[in-house]
Amino acid sequence: MEIFALLLAILAFMLFWLARRQQRRAGLPGGRIIYADTSGWEPLQEPLYDASLGLTGKPDYLVEKEGQIIPVEVKSTRIDQGPYDSHIYQLAAYCLLVERTYGTRPPYGILHYHNRTFSISFTPELESALLSLIEDLRRDIRRAEVHRSHEIPARCARCGFKPVCDQRLE
Repeated sequence: MEIFALLLAILAFMLFWLARRQQRRAGLPGGRIIYADTSGWEPLQEPLYDASLGLTGKPDYLVEKEGQIIPVEVKSTRIDQGPYDSHIYQLAAYCLLVERTYGTRPPYGILHYHNRTFSISFTPELESALLSLIEDLRRDIRRAEVHRSHEIPARCARCGFKPVCDQRLE
């Protein structure tokens, strides 16, 4: 009976160690996962939504840690330098949605790339820049004509508007 209890204890320790290792590999901080937008964990959850902004989003994970809710966005690409601005704004939108949905402001969010992980502080400055970007996007949607904002042929090649765009880069 004592050997059986010892084997169960060893098995429990190994399962705990494997779960923690997998959590670290996914870029998740310690804490309890309260939301996952991955089909591997459970049925997909509803997106976060803020009616006043008309903003909807589905972070990959929300982790509750010490009373705080931390959004985590996992990217499958590798990165050489710092995170892309578009990814930072995406994460900031999730931070804002968490604050509006759960009533608690995340102090930061996590961007996890294949080879690096970044903790991005959700500062008032980042929130202000995000709200300004959202307003710019809304203004552009109402405009009759919006000009291309880049010189990157690969970006045009993947664009859904390429067939109807008169500014595409060939």
